[in-house]
This record gives sequence, C-alpha cells and structure tokens, in this order.
Amino acid sequence: MKATVNWKGGMAFTGVANSGFAIQMDSDPALGGNNKGVRPMEMIAMGLAACTAMDVISILQKKRQNISNFEVNVDASRSHDHPQVFTKALITFIVTGTDVEEAAVLRAIELSATKYCPVQAMLEQTFPIELHYEIYENEKDGTRRLTHFGAWHELTIE
Repeated sequence: MKATVNWKGGMAFTGVANSGFAIQMDSDPALGGNNKGVRPMEMIAMGLAACTAMDVISILQKKRQNISNFEVNVDASRSHDHPQVFTKALITFIVTGTDVEEAAVLRAIELSATKYCPVQAMLEQTFPIELHYEIYENEKDGTRRLTHFGAWHELTIE
C-alpha cells in the first residue's frame, strides 16, 4: 500500500492512498491549523471502527440476521504526555434489528477480532482493546428495546 499527503498550506493536507479517494486533514487552530479536516489520530480510530464494522456486518449478513441499523463506536484514551498515543480503546458494536441472535453477534465479533481485521490485530499489539456489544429489537411502534448486552473476551487456554 502506498499513501501520499500533499500540503495545502498551514497545517492542511490532502491524503490519497491506493483507492484514490482523497481525505482532507487539518489541525486545531491552536496548533496552526484551520479546523478544515480530520486529525490523523481520528483517522486511526475511524479506521479501527470501519475495519471491524465491515467484518461484523458482512458476517451478520451471511448469517442472515435481520439488521436494520448497525453502528460501531470507538472510545480511545490517549496519554497526557507527547506524543499522546492511544493507551486503550473500547469498541462498542450497536446492532438493531428483528430477532437478532446474540450468538451470531458474538461469533461475528470473534471472527473480526481474531481472524479478519488487520487494523485491530496491529493496534492491539500496542494497547488493550475491549469489545462490547448491545443488541436492540425493533418494536412495532417504531422504538427499539435493548435485548442483550455484554463484552466479548477471547478464550485463553492454559
């Protein structure tokens, strides 16, 4: 993979990688930027969320789960000292649908975490990542009801 960033003035850059899609990056005005793009660390968190989200939704679709809404949140803590790296992350998978099986969600999370998501595999060697999930049932009145929640933990054999 190749990636290139081109300076646009101040702290603004446009980045392009193999896919050809451009991403605007900038920094906070306090750091010399104009607040006109995402921050590099935000891109890492979004990349983590997107990588595992693509795996999990693909697996749930293959398992014929009736999903109406799917969201993945990453809450990453950073060190106070420079270079302010991520120190831990919590990924929460929020699945909404009809008759969604908890076992299917857990298996999809497991496969993403242990086999498919290269971003998570790379980052978890640097900081701990917790995986949580919430499953909501669509109600006839247009609301949703929480049916299952918890955390996925990799089994360790001693």
